[in-house]
Amino acid sequence: MWPDPWAVVAESDRAQWDYVPLERVGPLRFGMSPQEAAVTMEAGGYASDSATEITKFARLQQLRTRFRGVGTPPYGADVVAYYVDSMGLTCIAVDALSGPQVTFDGIRLIGRPPSELVAELTVYLEKTGRDLEFTTEGDVGSQELGMNPRAQRAGDVLLTRLVFGRPNDWAHTLYDCVPAEEWNVR
Repeated sequence: MWPDPWAVVAESDRAQWDYVPLERVGPLRFGMSPQEAAVTMEAGGYASDSATEITKFARLQQLRTRFRGVGTPPYGADVVAYYVDSMGLTCIAVDALSGPQVTFDGIRLIGRPPSELVAELTVYLEKTGRDLEFTTEGDVGSQELGMNPRAQRAGDVLLTRLVFGRPNDWAHTLYDCVPAEEWNVR
């Protein structure tokens, strides 16, 4: 029997991570090598596939590793990490259905109705004097905070899947450092 592809892991059953903008998402630190990320995630109870090349930008190789917790089907991924050559980990995507709950300054980021996150993030950005920015899909995001909320389907509803990134020498903006496969409809 195949598991329900739209099943959403209960909040109480998710790992609880925090986010430090442009530095780390839970135990994953921007700049880590694929090997360092795999060891770190394994210590937290996650299995992974091997780092796989997904594309090249000029001479830069981009790799991907998919991490899944206990009970996640082998075809699924709770967290996807993206690396660029010697720059290491540059982008992290957290699944809306089964990924860890990531919080930032008291705001729950993962697995919520997009309108709720947009409302809460808008208030936070205005309160802290940060620019209110819209993603290419019309959601509220933040270059300064390195977060790009995306909507992910869960049956007949949408929930938030976040892509976190740290632009650096190879990408000028958060949008530029998000791999093309992350822009696919989920």
